[in-house]
Amino acid sequence: MFCGWDWGSTAHAVCVIDDDGALIDTWMVGHTEHELAMLFAQLAELGEPASLPVAIERGEGLVVGLIAGAGHPVMMVEPAAFKAARPRWGSAGAKSDSADAFMLADYARTDSHRLRRVEPVARPTRELAALVRARTALVQARTAASNQLWAVLAEHWPGAALIFQKLTSPIALAFLADYPTPQSARHLGEGRMRQFCHRHSYRGGRSPAELVRRLRAAPVSASAIAPSVLTVIVGAATAHIGILNAQIAVLERQITTALAAHPKTPLLQSLPRTATVSLACLIAEIGPLLERCDNPEQVAALCGAAPVTKASGKSRTVGFRYTANKQARVAITSFADNSRHSSAWAGDCYRRARARGARHPHAVRILARGWVRVIWACWTTDTVYDPLRHSGEQRLALTT
Repeated sequence: MFCGWDWGSTAHAVCVIDDDGALIDTWMVGHTEHELAMLFAQLAELGEPASLPVAIERGEGLVVGLIAGAGHPVMMVEPAAFKAARPRWGSAGAKSDSADAFMLADYARTDSHRLRRVEPVARPTRELAALVRARTALVQARTAASNQLWAVLAEHWPGAALIFQKLTSPIALAFLADYPTPQSARHLGEGRMRQFCHRHSYRGGRSPAELVRRLRAAPVSASAIAPSVLTVIVGAATAHIGILNAQIAVLERQITTALAAHPKTPLLQSLPRTATVSLACLIAEIGPLLERCDNPEQVAALCGAAPVTKASGKSRTVGFRYTANKQARVAITSFADNSRHSSAWAGDCYRRARARGARHPHAVRILARGWVRVIWACWTTDTVYDPLRHSGEQRLALTT
């Protein structure tokens, strides 16, 4: 028997068929604890859960966890592959949740050898992934808030937008709290700026005189809004960014704690240029792929570090892989881009890719694919990364 599960946020369509494709039963189940428990009880009456695989267009999440927890093998169906297979069941284009559930079950019946079985991710990795993704969401929100504040300042208080390097920095937020409008900074001179920098422990490398010059050199708005209105807008924006900064710091402290407790951290913490957050991203996003794949090339493909080759007749193209785990792609390419500044092997790999004509993003993906192989070897053999045992590093050392 095979089960197809068309999941939804409020209801799920579930279908069970036999080995010949004949319909056994179908259900529409609400997304509640009671109805899901009743469904799993009914599925158990049909046979042992371990012998009834469930095909679903998800690889993680609450529903996938419940299915696996009930003892059913979970078979991940890639949405793009399933969409391409739909003409098997008719060309009219009709669609319904119950029909999708049947097609998923039938797809599992005919193509189960092609489907990847989803294994439960270890709890430390799931917790680390939740923390990393929560931090990423807050960082994105802070970037959006910073861009909005910059747009307001560029229009009505340009000097304040240019005086410090980042609007999200504590010193920039403190300056806007003291001087939210051009009128409030009218009498700000070198002496007051020196006192301000001392009070807020400024370490930006610019003298108070230079900061004042940058402030005064900015153009003056010809259509500025009332100071009272600008004060309210700037105050609200800086308070928002301040709250985001504080919560990001809280998450980063928790990430540090979770990373220290993760069993795979000692294996990868010696990788080049891996700070706390970047190492946490590698373990949280790449780790589950390493656990469920059979070789490093599969991992590279899933995280978008391997290209897609299309060949037909006399034509052959090699292009960017759009279908990939986006979080894993960001994690491995960010690490690879940073590593080239500390690792001789990584820097040489990047330079050779650029010399062949690859643009920067392409060269970084080439390097990322190489790092996937290294990380795979460390992860699967429980070996701590050591540059002295990295064959690429050693070959380069012998030639220089």
